[in-house]
Amino acid sequence: MAEISIEQIKKLKELSGVGLTDAKKALVEADGDFDKALDAMRKKGLTKAEKRGDRETREGLIDSYIHDGRLGAIVEVNCETSFVAKTDEFKTLAHQIAMQVASMNPLYVSEEDIPEDVKAAKMKELEENFKGPENMKEQILAGQAKKAFADKVLMNQPFILDDTKTVEQFIKEAIAKTGENITIRQFKRIELGVTE
Repeated sequence: MAEISIEQIKKLKELSGVGLTDAKKALVEADGDFDKALDAMRKKGLTKAEKRGDRETREGLIDSYIHDGRLGAIVEVNCETSFVAKTDEFKTLAHQIAMQVASMNPLYVSEEDIPEDVKAAKMKELEENFKGPENMKEQILAGQAKKAFADKVLMNQPFILDDTKTVEQFIKEAIAKTGENITIRQFKRIELGVTE
């Protein structure tokens, strides 16, 4: 068995958001392979993050990002406690979400926020232009609708600072690290000379 140092345990704890005991156990199970242990802990942390998703978020903060005085965004990001809301990590997360909104111009936080009439209009348009096999029509149209709204839904967008993950995955990683549920309640984007 490979020797495991306290530095490795601490580093794994910091990167995955798990406790020292879990970090050590993961390193032992991975036979000292740090990357393998980190991957296992991230999966475990994200699984825990999924379970936290139902917990109420009443604290948090409002942050903004202004780019070159020409466009900006303001966001409300919530968590469970004021303690987490005051941490540098949470403040950074909120600011990065404001940057995301300014840069990528989403219209909705999640798919659930898309109004039913907007979804129905898009489905009608897709149905009218459908040219595929009839037996696969429903699945194809569902996929096309999802794709049509992908860039308009904040949680589905590629995260601007790491496009290997979506904003939703970025938030889940933060949930795993903080141990609290985190939600994006609302946002507003303003561009000079553009009115809605």
